[in-house]
Amino acid sequence: MNTMGYLLRLTTFGESHGPVVGGVLDGFPAGFRPDLAQVRLWNARRRPGSTPLGTERQESDEPEFLSGLSQGLTTGAPIAFVIRNRDQRSQDYDTLNQVFRPSHADYTYWAKYGQPPAPGGGRASARETAVRVTAGALALQWLQARGVTLAAWTENIGGVHYPCPPEPPPEDMIYASPTRCPDPDISARMASLVEQVRERGDSIGGTVRCMVTGLPPGLGEPLYGKITALIGQALFSLNAVRGVDFGVGFDGLSRTGSELNDAFIREGDTIRTLTNHSGGVQGGITNGMPLVFRVLFKPAATIAQSQQTVNLKGEPTHVEGRGRHDPCVVPRAVPVVVALTALVLMDAWLLYSARYKVDEKFREHFENKKL
Repeated sequence: MNTMGYLLRLTTFGESHGPVVGGVLDGFPAGFRPDLAQVRLWNARRRPGSTPLGTERQESDEPEFLSGLSQGLTTGAPIAFVIRNRDQRSQDYDTLNQVFRPSHADYTYWAKYGQPPAPGGGRASARETAVRVTAGALALQWLQARGVTLAAWTENIGGVHYPCPPEPPPEDMIYASPTRCPDPDISARMASLVEQVRERGDSIGGTVRCMVTGLPPGLGEPLYGKITALIGQALFSLNAVRGVDFGVGFDGLSRTGSELNDAFIREGDTIRTLTNHSGGVQGGITNGMPLVFRVLFKPAATIAQSQQTVNLKGEPTHVEGRGRHDPCVVPRAVPVVVALTALVLMDAWLLYSARYKVDEKFREHFENKKL
């Protein structure tokens, strides 16, 4: 299961300490002119070293496009690309390939594949998300060309909370902050907490809030293809994600239906809801209101403290995290949430457009037969 999407399909490959990570994005329409500088910008926002609160690993994360682009335009063929790993230090993991690190994928991958732990987590490493950001940056531009605005930011780190604003914060305010929180005062408190946790050799989690405006009503499929399910599936594929909720979400557990139901009103030639407690989705289909959701990230599993575990033989031992790791994954996860959301929404838009065009052709066909 290394592929996501229906009409727009992304397949990723590569490991954290291999020569490259890469992807093949299939189904991207022909004739679109992407801004590759914007693709590089989004990779820079995710890459190691992009924030002083993250890992010390340094990677340029420059995607090399191998196919699917000609004279600056997409051709309709699969868009293949690689990102070279230039700063991996496998020697940092020499003492870890015989033990199961607590809360890592080492044991479960061993139980499934029978292979010892790979340096840096191998395929289970968040290094793979560089591929998703590259592909998502292309999808984001396609959506933006259709009037869609998509933003994500850090909402909470360790209980330091930034209240959800009525509109998406400007990108420059989000990425000017080392925590990716657009409020300078709250961001400073978050950063201070992360530094305290780092000094203790520990880690801490938090939440990312995402808001999408400009979506038409009708995206998403009934039952098993709900837009909430598709976004949730994509986000739960990310390392450390432990929860996704839409609109009021879990905060509405103590509130009543009469408080949270979104009443419909007419505004000019459109219908919208008076409130947006449901986060822009009803019945699993977008209703034209802003799509709003939250993603919960647990504390990173790698910490610089001695922890109890067992080795491949089941013998008791202790392990201490080595290498270069994020004491809080939330800031660097922000652009990844944007990328995955863009991929899901573009795929849903293509599905919607395909059905509409097919329905039109059938309608014309039957009307001509009646004549």
